Amino acid sequence: MWSSDPERALQVADRLVAGTTWVNKHGAIDPRVPFGGVKQSGFGLEFGVEGLKEMGLPKVVSH
Repeated sequence: MWSSDPERALQVADRLVAGTTWVNKHGAIDPRVPFGGVKQSGFGLEFGVEGLKEMGLPKVVSH
């Protein structure tokens, strides 16, 4: 969202049901931060440790 009042923008962002909300910018995603959809949106988590957990399958190898 775009706003001349950063404090108010953060209050509005806190009330949104969204996985990512940008304030006065767009598209800046840090690859260390998990990114994913909310409710019926998206394909699950990507990026960060949570993204690795989403894509991986734990396996035990014993010998």
